[in-house]
Amino acid sequence: MFKKGFDNEKYIKTQSEQIRKRMSRFGGKLYMEFGGKLFDDNHASRVLPGFEPDSKLRMLLELKDEAEIVIAVGAGAIESRKRRGDLNITYDLEVLRLIDLFRSVGLYVGSVVITQYSGQDSADAFKAKLSSLGVPVFLHYRIEGYPSNVRKIISENGYGKNDYIETTRRLVVVTAPGPGSGKMATCLSQLYHEHLRGIEAGYAKFETFPIWNLPLSHPVNLAYEAATADLNDVNMLDPFHLDAYNIKTVNYNRDIEIFPVLSAIFENIYGYSPYKSPTDMGVNMAGFCIFDDEAVCDAARQEIIRRYYKALCDRRKGHDVAKEVEKLELLLSKADITVADRKSVAAANEIAKQTGSPAAAIELPDGTLLTGKTKQLLGAASSLILNALKYLADIDDSVDLIPSDLIEPVQSLKVNYLGSRNPRLHVDEILVALSVAAARNGNAAKALSFLPALKGSQVHCSVILSGADRSILSKLGIDLTTEPDYENDNLYHL
Repeated sequence: MFKKGFDNEKYIKTQSEQIRKRMSRFGGKLYMEFGGKLFDDNHASRVLPGFEPDSKLRMLLELKDEAEIVIAVGAGAIESRKRRGDLNITYDLEVLRLIDLFRSVGLYVGSVVITQYSGQDSADAFKAKLSSLGVPVFLHYRIEGYPSNVRKIISENGYGKNDYIETTRRLVVVTAPGPGSGKMATCLSQLYHEHLRGIEAGYAKFETFPIWNLPLSHPVNLAYEAATADLNDVNMLDPFHLDAYNIKTVNYNRDIEIFPVLSAIFENIYGYSPYKSPTDMGVNMAGFCIFDDEAVCDAARQEIIRRYYKALCDRRKGHDVAKEVEKLELLLSKADITVADRKSVAAANEIAKQTGSPAAAIELPDGTLLTGKTKQLLGAASSLILNALKYLADIDDSVDLIPSDLIEPVQSLKVNYLGSRNPRLHVDEILVALSVAAARNGNAAKALSFLPALKGSQVHCSVILSGADRSILSKLGIDLTTEPDYENDNLYHL
């Protein structure tokens, strides 16, 4: 049985209060670095069951009249066409999506800043595109010796070379399409420029993970390392906080490395630093909203396994992720878990072994474990979803929800007219067929109504699924893992 362990309403309330306190502390303008995702924070919702993916957005809406948003995106990420893993879209497209989403809920997007810029053609093209759409764009440059060369960073040849981002509101939220985009450097650069203009400004950091008041080896903090394995982020005890207060807190390497820079900037502005540690910079209240640690730990362990399987599949697809795989194997060991701790893994692989064909298994939110086989008309994932809907709707397994005379025309369309070699229906196709059947079949209509109940289920498949299947399972809120193998020996896979 999947249990909630996080109080979402308490989180929204206490987090908003904490940000207001930090705004009052500085009095003038506050630059707030927003880590993680404001929309669709699926990682947080997976490792903190009860956390809603839009929680941070709801919290920010409490402050929307005082806030404007600056979106930071790295020039290198644009150049490499880096993708947001859960949505599989490039960072530049994610910037456009975020602008639309923020505007749709009434949040003001002031500008976009392209960070770590060094003349990349793709970054220039993106800047031109945003400008043509009426979005102000600013450039922040690579600084040699960053972050160790503090003297150069805080000079005309460091932050001084960066464009000054013109802002109009008291709270400036700096967010990004993903990690490593230069959010903190953007905030610090702005503090430097505001000081030159005689404007009082402060800085604070809102980063959900790692959670500073959980132990270093807590599964939630280990899951954060798993999620950022590609960045090689490392959770650490905050040595500055320990020295100042003799209290152990958790932060991560990049914040600890940059802290002397932040202190030096504040000393230049105020003559002293208001923060004694990276932990002091944060306003994260998530740790105070966990009410069932066991439930949270279980969810975080599943996330580590999920990230491990993703890296294995990325390696199978030819990506250079050897170091990520090694790190994730270390994290599995630290968390004292193996892939066997994901119940759907053994179930799917056993059916695949018995049948000699791809198979899938699902652990439903109530703990029930079901399987799906490859059939003449259906792929393993499609079969699995239908079996799960029958179970949830209390429909006997022998009942055909979709008559063959509905499936066969779809197969004919795929093979005879659309050029597909695979006649079996994918999950999206089977759901369309189920929707058509629901118009004349009460059982189909009943089964369809239980689609929302699949949210939070854990699925494992014995082969890498098609992009179409992965996309639909993600939209249903299902957490998927697969073995790092393809169904056939073809060299090209979608």
